[in-house]
Amino acid sequence: MIDPLLNKTLRPILAKLARPLVARGVRADHVTMAGFGLGLLAVPALAMQWYGLALVLILANRVADGLDGAVARSTTTSDAGGYIDSVFDFIFYSAIPFGFLLADLEQNAVAAAFLMLTFMGTGATFLAFAAVASKRGIDNPNYPNKSLYYMGGITEGFETILAFVAFCVWPQWFPALALSFAALCWLTAAIRLWSGYQTLR
Repeated sequence: MIDPLLNKTLRPILAKLARPLVARGVRADHVTMAGFGLGLLAVPALAMQWYGLALVLILANRVADGLDGAVARSTTTSDAGGYIDSVFDFIFYSAIPFGFLLADLEQNAVAAAFLMLTFMGTGATFLAFAAVASKRGIDNPNYPNKSLYYMGGITEGFETILAFVAFCVWPQWFPALALSFAALCWLTAAIRLWSGYQTLR
């Protein structure tokens, strides 16, 4: 829900951070790949229950996720870059619950697995609509620079990162936090499914 407002606030900051990278010839794809690598390193950190390190890596991934777009806007945007950015995001989002599953199989397994299933629901409703919206030439004015149609909801990027931060700060409460967030994600998936179906009828 907060993503559109947050994007307007962060865009000038990210543009400023992107300038030295652009000056050194760093491409947006490089930032995307580096951020993805940092994000995946959170999985072994979580498995070892190094929650502070995992939190730093998660936040570094999200900074890179915003920075790659700023670099692209300062140089050249591409569908290929948007494609790998989207793929890596969905892998990263499911990787974090998997890390908590590894951290404590007995306590976290069911909640982590359910949250990963939930992310399949939010991801499927998002990507399926984006594919058909592209075919029909439907644009989203709230996200004009996205490579694909960005379908909103109650739980978007900002809310998901808040949940990940909460997981790392209070890992002993992971099952309750994950199941609560999963309920909000299912509500988002249901809203997307209904609104997408009504739009495309």
